[in-house]
Amino acid sequence: MKSLIENRFSLLALVLVALLALYGVASATQPRLLAEPAQGLRRVPVASVTAVCPDPGDTDAGVVTPPGGQGPGTTTLVTGGKTLETLRTPGTLWHEKIPAGSGPLVVAATGSMAAGLEASQTRRETSGRHRGLAGVRCVEPTSSTWLVGPGPAAADVVLHLANPDLAQAIVEIMIYAGEGPVIGDSGGVFVLAPGESRAIDLKDVAPSPLVMAVEVRTSSGRVTAAARAIMHDGRGVDWLPASAPPATRVVIPGIPGGGGGRQLLVASIAETDTLVEIKALTPDGTYALKGRELLEVPAESVATLDLSSGIAGQPSALVLTSETPIVAGLVVTGTGKKSDVAFTAGAAPIDLGSVVADNRTGGEKSSRLVLSAPEAAGKVSVRVLPREGQAPEPFEVDIPAARTKQVSLPKVDGAFGVLVLPVQGSGPVYGGRVMDERIKKGLALTVQPLAAARVWALVPPITESATVLIAAPGGTAGLGAPAPVSSLVVRSLRSLSPQSRHRRAQTELIAAPGGAAVDSVLVVARVD
Repeated sequence: MKSLIENRFSLLALVLVALLALYGVASATQPRLLAEPAQGLRRVPVASVTAVCPDPGDTDAGVVTPPGGQGPGTTTLVTGGKTLETLRTPGTLWHEKIPAGSGPLVVAATGSMAAGLEASQTRRETSGRHRGLAGVRCVEPTSSTWLVGPGPAAADVVLHLANPDLAQAIVEIMIYAGEGPVIGDSGGVFVLAPGESRAIDLKDVAPSPLVMAVEVRTSSGRVTAAARAIMHDGRGVDWLPASAPPATRVVIPGIPGGGGGRQLLVASIAETDTLVEIKALTPDGTYALKGRELLEVPAESVATLDLSSGIAGQPSALVLTSETPIVAGLVVTGTGKKSDVAFTAGAAPIDLGSVVADNRTGGEKSSRLVLSAPEAAGKVSVRVLPREGQAPEPFEVDIPAARTKQVSLPKVDGAFGVLVLPVQGSGPVYGGRVMDERIKKGLALTVQPLAAARVWALVPPITESATVLIAAPGGTAGLGAPAPVSSLVVRSLRSLSPQSRHRRAQTELIAAPGGAAVDSVLVVARVD
């Protein structure tokens, strides 16, 4: 018996020694890279961009990639399954009129043609229901888009959705009005098949709002979203630019000077009322508007404020601050017996630069930049990208701290693009491009807030974790081996829970070898 007990203890000791030895070997051979602390966000060059022009039929479309890209690359322009053009030269603007009745224009760029790619469409009419200038930046697919502007009771508002990806998208439309959240009979939920586009008259979803904020969000897949508003009683037409997502500080740039109306729209998505502080940035400085320093916004509602007598006289921007997240936009009404309308909205600073693909000058046409530096002084370089001929010399613009500066763009034959790049040492700069034309009985105008150029993607660091789940077709998540996939095309990466130390990062996978569709890969990892 004593011998048996001794043998058992000897066996246990041997097992412990073996385990310690294995642990020592594992510790000694562990890659040092995984032991190092995670660094900050990494800048990764953009190598693929897809943008959609929502309703280009009978409009002028412009597409341009700034010069400087290295290596091969292509940009393809497709509408209705037909390829209109394939571009291979950065720095040269493609600008053509799209035939009437064309479906959404899908602009897809890869390689050197992707970094900084921009596209926009502009429609010009001198009479009829579409009288005026209506322009919009062609947008990339995303999981959430905010739009702020007039509601169906004040305008005919049509929402254009497109799904350029290879996966189905489930879309939900949330509408906030002056009276609170609005839910239509349809429930506001739509399913878009791969490659499908759809135009939705918002009066069928929510007919009553005079003003509204709309969130287009997806529970699966991604879509592009844009809305065109044709004001009632012939008061103009334009597209609603995508607004910056809800935040407690919002900057609305690109507000043109001159006469006409200026109406501020602020939406609160919080469940409590919020008080919004309003400051104007003008060429003379920053100040609170007398008697309009504060705006109370009811919970989950939209509030309006007439600023026509406060900022209409000179180019400006607005800085809004609140205790709860808000989204905001501004309605600009032009002058003349037959006025036109334009919209601007909350925007991000152009830290990586910005490109506007469609501008006109000469004759009765004018294009100008309205640039603002809410904090430190800003400085940018402005470069014209013409459709043809010699480009004017680039020039630099200084924007004093807490001020707005208007910059007229040079006269160029035909349409042209413009590239705006912050100079090293510049403070944050926000801006908009104003384009107008004097036509019979009034001024036609459109405004495009400057959006950050698609040049770099900021990727958060991800460190080693024991919990990794990969799901692919043909396999069961976490059980058994997934279907063999040798390579995948990755389209997007977004954080689903930024407050959590263990974040869930969802990566949409668009294609696998042989063209097989892959729905998604879900990774659970620790992000420092």
